[in-house]
Amino acid sequence: MNKRIMSANYVSNIESIFKCPICASSMQVLNTKSLVCSNRHTFDFAKQGYVNLMPHTVKTKYSKELFEARKRIAEYGFFEPLTKTIAELINKHVLKNQIYVLDTGCGEGSHLANLCNMIVKDKENVSGVGIDISKEGILIAAKNHSNKVWAVADLANTPFKEKQFDVILNILSPSNYSEFTRILKNNGFIVKVVPETGYLKELRQIYFDEPDKKSYSNTDTIERFKERFQVIDRSRLRYKINLEKPFIPSLVQMTPLSWRAIDERVDSFLERESVGITVDMVILIGKGK
Repeated sequence: MNKRIMSANYVSNIESIFKCPICASSMQVLNTKSLVCSNRHTFDFAKQGYVNLMPHTVKTKYSKELFEARKRIAEYGFFEPLTKTIAELINKHVLKNQIYVLDTGCGEGSHLANLCNMIVKDKENVSGVGIDISKEGILIAAKNHSNKVWAVADLANTPFKEKQFDVILNILSPSNYSEFTRILKNNGFIVKVVPETGYLKELRQIYFDEPDKKSYSNTDTIERFKERFQVIDRSRLRYKINLEKPFIPSLVQMTPLSWRAIDERVDSFLERESVGITVDMVILIGKGK
């Protein structure tokens, strides 16, 4: 069974969660080939195992190389403590055995895939859905992780009916709180992960001279979240991971920080034999007010 058919079969089991991104009508999988709405708007499954639900093409700065770098960093275990912490929080707060998890801005899919593998040990059935506006990220996700829904979709117009998800993940990515509120179940939870002051500080200190770029403040981001959701859990996760030379280029490639840095400073960082990198994040668990 090829990837396209596997993806279509998986989506057909949960097709009731979808609405057409063009006309908002219900959708269904036809002939293990396409996701089609009642007004015949048709979105074909790609051979790699994803579906593009964008009504129009959007170009982003996020390249194939960036997502491949993130995949390598994830495989190294860079985010494993984060994934374990989120899994524990979901098992603590979501008591149902059958849950729908949406990763918004899922990139190349590592967070969602690894998280579902962890929480499925404590849940009978976990349906994982990952969306991203970048086709390059979704393509890599679909190639590497089966039994998930991978879709190119707009965060401002998600292709889902109201009140469909038990958990919405928003990990180091943009938010659309109006859409989150619309598609989150009444007893569902948002998992919002934002950088803390020390996140990737080793890169910031080398790349930049300006004090405001050397450090990062998440105060405004957290306040906006608190305005929209009731925070029922908050934890700070901080750890350091050592990267050897073969993985240093992947670290540099995976983050947009390098876009704003002078080439000579990036090259200087790449010459290191190894580097200790700080991972410093706040994890917020919120529910609708």
